[in-house]
This record gives sequence, structure tokens and C-alpha cells, in this order.
Amino acid sequence: MSTPDQKNQPVKALESGLYIVATPIGNLADISKRACDILAAADIIAVEDSRVTGKLLNHLGLKKRMVRYNDHAKVSDRDQLLDAARGGVVALVSDAGTPLISDPGYKLVYAARDAGIEVFGIPGPSAAITALSISGLPTDRFLFSGFLPSKQKARAEAISELAAVKATLVFYESGPRLGAALAALEAGLGEREAAVARELTKKFEKVLTGSLSELAARYADETPKGEIVLLVGPPAEAPTETGDVDVALAEALTRLPASKAAGEVAKRFGLDRKELYDRASQMKK
Repeated sequence: MSTPDQKNQPVKALESGLYIVATPIGNLADISKRACDILAAADIIAVEDSRVTGKLLNHLGLKKRMVRYNDHAKVSDRDQLLDAARGGVVALVSDAGTPLISDPGYKLVYAARDAGIEVFGIPGPSAAITALSISGLPTDRFLFSGFLPSKQKARAEAISELAAVKATLVFYESGPRLGAALAALEAGLGEREAAVARELTKKFEKVLTGSLSELAARYADETPKGEIVLLVGPPAEAPTETGDVDVALAEALTRLPASKAAGEVAKRFGLDRKELYDRASQMKK
């Protein structure tokens, strides 16, 4: 525990190098004290969009030199940042969240390490991890897959490659593409539990859970606003139970609504959830 005198001591001068700084994904209060200190000390801040980062710096009361750096940056742009990092402090930020996670920066970090320049990680918010932690889907194993391809054939091929992965799948998606992405995932993976998380840490944060078919139908004609994380649960394990499915379904219906009862029994017996939901609906009638 630090003493009052220790708290009032000046921040130690930073080592020269490249600092990968995570910034808020929505709520500006989520920025860490360490991230603030790095940004305040930086000689240059490499940014995706100076307008976006400018708002954060203004919130922090900082005026810093910003240099635009994205996936279309020239080699000379990268070399300029590397030269600055050899004898000073260069901070790399993305528009939101942790840099390099579906954001620019990989080539810069690779080149820095290859040149013997120190690279430091300043951890903080990540939309993928935040969504995963509140989705209700398994978190012991997960695979972050970034953005699915926009073209139908390439998207189907990418989904096919992921079908056998025994882990929760995590994607980033945009509102206009969400409905098509969910439909493609249902077609390629079958019926699985899923979640759509959007506007994380903001006022209108929302996480909607359900099966892929339910979510695909929900967003078939709706274009939600904001940044979206799409999560899909792992494939169902081989059935571990045998017996009378209708008896199990009837018992589940005494405790749960039809959709959840169908999901529970489908998991136990390794059966199709949609078919069981139809049977459960008939039983309730």
C-alpha cells in the first residue's frame, strides 16, 4: 500500500519505445491511470482517426502530436514511427479498445521487435473479452475470428472452417451485415446458442441471447446501430443420455418455457432444438 508521499511523487520517466495503449470502447471512464500517464508522456500518438482520438485527448485535457497510422499506411510512415520510438515514447492507439485486435498495428509491432525496439503493452478494454464475459456462453475456450468476409461464398467457406472448433466463436460485425452473418452462421453451423452484444459500456448497451435461428429471424429486417460483437457457442457434445425424449421434455416444461425446455433436452439427447421446440409447443397446447 502506497503512502501519501509516494502518491505525490512525479511519474518516473518512461523508457523509449513503442507503447500499445488500450482505450475505452465507449465509456471514457474506463481508461486506466497508466494509459493516461503514457498518453501524457508520449512524444507521438499513432492513431486511426485523429478526430476520434482527439475527443479522448480533449476529455483528458491533453494536446499531443498525432500521426495517422492504419492498414493503408506507407512503409515510410512506419519507419517514421520506428525512428521516433528509438529515442522517445510513441503510443499506438486504435479508435476504441485494444490495438491490433482487428485494428491496425501488427506490421508496426513486428517491425519494432525486428529492429530491437522495446514494445510495451498497456492493457485495458476489449470489446471481444467484455462481450464474452457477459454473454452466458462458455468461456473456458474461445476463438476470436474478427470480421467474417463480406462476400457470400468466402463467408460460407470461413464458417465451414470453424464448424468443428470446440470453442465459443467470437466475431466483430456491423449493423448492416448482422442479419446476413447470422443467417450464414445458422446455415453453416446448425442450431447453436448465440449472443449479439452491442453498444458495450455505453448508455444503450444491450446483449440479446438465443439460438442462431432465433437471432437470425430477429435481425433479418433490422439494422441495429453501434459496434457489435457476435458470439456463437461451441458445437453440441455427443449425446450423453438415452431414454424417452417426450418424458424428459414434459418434465422440463414444468420448470421452463418451451424454448428453454427444448434447448435443455436437445443438449441432453443430442437432438435438434428446433424440432424439440415444435414438440414442446404442441405439448403445451
